[in-house]
Amino acid sequence: MSRTTTDRVLNRRRVLAVGAALLMTAGAAGVAVASGDEAARPASSSAAPQTADKTPTAEKATKREAAALTGTAKMYRKTTEDVTFTFDAHLAAKHNGDPSKATGTFRFVHLDKPGGKGGWAKGRIDCLMTGGKVATATGIITGTNMKDIKGGRVGFTVHDTGGTDRVGYSWAADGPDGTKKLPKCTSSAPHEKVRKGTGDFHVTPWKVPYPTAN
Repeated sequence: MSRTTTDRVLNRRRVLAVGAALLMTAGAAGVAVASGDEAARPASSSAAPQTADKTPTAEKATKREAAALTGTAKMYRKTTEDVTFTFDAHLAAKHNGDPSKATGTFRFVHLDKPGGKGGWAKGRIDCLMTGGKVATATGIITGTNMKDIKGGRVGFTVHDTGGTDRVGYSWAADGPDGTKKLPKCTSSAPHEKVRKGTGDFHVTPWKVPYPTAN
């Protein structure tokens, strides 16, 4: 074999060897890239599913109160009388078993006509019970322009109908007497209707602490 032929054969072998080495290197790099891709991908569907916590953030932060009665509205009357009730009564979750721990305020105004003469009273809530959309509350009068009733306990009942709400009060038959002899959470049936377009009441149902078996 001539020297020229020998050189050609050797050169060809070198080219093949280099080509093989490049292929091996590329293959190894491909494996490394593939391994990186796999690491970046999310776990397969065969992995144990994670249960999402769907509890609203606000609900996690604050616990629902046990009961509430809020809102303001005027009563329907066929006369010029202007009668308004306002409530902001609440029973905290921690006092769910004791309605007499309710807190808040109430106010009522009874005028002979809008802007006319009449009486008013405000006070602090000392009891609140609700059932469904009906609330019964009582409170002590702390301020009024009728001195004879200051310090007395009065009661209210509200039916939150979602339409024309209804209101009742303990003095419907006899009038407030200025004493505390009225039992807590006592009032009359909600016999009066709210005048349409003058306001609304909202009742939060009480979570009754029913006894459980041992």
